[in-house]
Amino acid sequence: MAGGATTPALVRAVTDAGGFAFLAAGYKTPDAVRAELDALSGVEVGMNVFVPSPTSIDPGTFRRYAAELAPEGAPYDLDLADAPLVHDDDHWRDKIDLLLATPVPVVSFTFGLPPRPVVDALRGAGTRVLITVTNPAEASAAQEAGADGLVVQGREAGAHSGVHDPTAAIGDVALADLVRSCAVGLPILAAGGVSDAATVAALVSAGADAVMAGTLLLRTDESGATETHKNALADPAFTETVLTKVFTGRPARGLRNGIIDRHQDHAPDGYPAVHHLTRGLRTAAAKAGDADRLHLWAGTGFRHAKTGPAAAVITGLAAELP
Repeated sequence: MAGGATTPALVRAVTDAGGFAFLAAGYKTPDAVRAELDALSGVEVGMNVFVPSPTSIDPGTFRRYAAELAPEGAPYDLDLADAPLVHDDDHWRDKIDLLLATPVPVVSFTFGLPPRPVVDALRGAGTRVLITVTNPAEASAAQEAGADGLVVQGREAGAHSGVHDPTAAIGDVALADLVRSCAVGLPILAAGGVSDAATVAALVSAGADAVMAGTLLLRTDESGATETHKNALADPAFTETVLTKVFTGRPARGLRNGIIDRHQDHAPDGYPAVHHLTRGLRTAAAKAGDADRLHLWAGTGFRHAKTGPAAAVITGLAAELP
C-alpha cells in the first residue's frame, strides 16, 4: 500500500504471522526504497512498482480543475489555482536498477505492463514478476509480457485500480467471477474487498492460488495510515465507498466524503498530474484531522478493518479458514 500505509514494521509483523508482504515503491525516492529494504534485511519481501503513465493531462483541462479545487486549499493557505502541472515517472528507471542490484523474491507491477526487457531482466536476477490485471484482456496481455503470475484485482479493492487504461470503464464483476475469467494458466493472487475467512475460501475455490489483504490491515498498530484515515474507517458517518478520480486523476476507491461529492462530476483523467496537484492539500488535511478533504482509501470490506497487532489479524483470519 503506497503513500506510507505499508511500513517495514507492518511487513515484518505479517511475515512473522506466516504471510508474505509487499513493500510499496510508489511515491518514494529510490533512496527511501533502499532504506526500507535495508531495514528488512533477512526478511523475504515483495515490492510493488507503478508502471509510468504514458500520457499527461491537457494543460487547459488541468488549469480548469485546479481552479475548481482552489477553495479546498484556502483553509490551508494553499494556492491550488496556480499549482504547476507536474508529470513524472516516479523514478522508474532508478527503481528498476535498484531491484536488479538488490533482488527481492517477487516484484509486482500495477497501472500497466512493464516493458518485456524489464520483465526478462528481473527474472534473470531471480525475481518472480507479477502483473496486476482487472479483466481477461489484461490477463492475456500480462501472460504475453512474460509475467510469472497475476494479481487479479476486483473493483472491490481500496485505493487505485490497476486498470491498464485509466480512461476505460471498470467492469462490475465480482472478484470470484473475475478470478475465473482471468485464468490463463498463470498463478493468481486475488485482491479486492478481502475482509473475512469466508471471502478467502470463496476466492480459493474460484481458482486463486493466494489472496491479498490491504484495507483489513489499515487500522493495525503497525500501519502507517494517518490517524485521520484510521478513525474514518470506523466512523459511522462514513457509510460507503466509491471509485473516484478526484484526488489523483486515476480511478481509486475510497470512503465517500465531501470533497468527492463536490468534485466527482468534474474530476479529469490525468495521473500523475492531479496527484501532484492535490498532494499538499491531502497532507494538510490529514494533519488537521480534516476527513472531508482527505483521500480515505478503503475497499468495500472496510468495516472489518481491525485495531491491534497486525499479526493477530493475520493469524485470526487463518484460524477461521475451513
